[in-house]
Amino acid sequence: MSTQKAEDNTISEAIVAAAIEAGKVVHDFYRGSFDVQRKTDASPVTDADKAAEAVILRRLREVAPHIPVIAEEEIAAGRMPPIGCEFFLVDPLDGTKEFIQKRGDFTVNIALIRDRSPVLGVVYAPAKSSLFAGDVTSHSAFRSDENTDSAKHAPRRPIRVRPVSASGVIAVSSRSHSTPETDVYLGQVKVADRVSVGSSLKFCLVATGEADLYPRLGPTMEWDTAAGHAVLVAAGGSVWAPRGMPLLYAKPEFRNTYFIATGTLKAPVLAAA
Repeated sequence: MSTQKAEDNTISEAIVAAAIEAGKVVHDFYRGSFDVQRKTDASPVTDADKAAEAVILRRLREVAPHIPVIAEEEIAAGRMPPIGCEFFLVDPLDGTKEFIQKRGDFTVNIALIRDRSPVLGVVYAPAKSSLFAGDVTSHSAFRSDENTDSAKHAPRRPIRVRPVSASGVIAVSSRSHSTPETDVYLGQVKVADRVSVGSSLKFCLVATGEADLYPRLGPTMEWDTAAGHAVLVAAGGSVWAPRGMPLLYAKPEFRNTYFIATGTLKAPVLAAA
């Protein structure tokens, strides 16, 4: 085994453990009480966001102190380390609106970026006891049913994207951020069903073969997408920016362009965002 592969295996297990630990913290807040504040961009932030991020930062510094971490709440507080070709992207609570409204579609997201592409990622939805992880280099992805009330780790089951049904595609879209542009885009494909779900679980539905297409024609940040992106690509899928280009990371202010996430479907190419 190469040194890089061995290090990736160690980091992969560490980010899974970090996501589970942070997920338990988030779930405890979810089942109890929490304060909601507003950041300078008017987006909501809770005690759970901050507590979960602290757990993840500690875990990552233990396993890979040499790799910088770009974390949502750290950035909001003005703390951004210099980055090179390798860095972590962390969203301690993706789907804060779902969390506040007591819907279970929120996740903990952790990804490792290398040369502007996600190579490792974990998405954990503690309220749904669902964890998804992917290693893009080894083309392997799995899911497990991690219950926050259990000390035991659940069995891991491989996941893979599916062939598209002749009856049409299942498209997944944002519960809170659907746009008219999304409706126009979906008009170009044969849609058999459309599912709305929050957070980065949209990537995971495509990765597990429960959906075929996730178009996002609205604003996102890189920490919103990197972990789900890694899971999907590791499971055999793709994520495309406008003009059929790969969605890359380390962009200015860590802001994403529009993108299309697919399984095996050859989806229509997006025009410029």
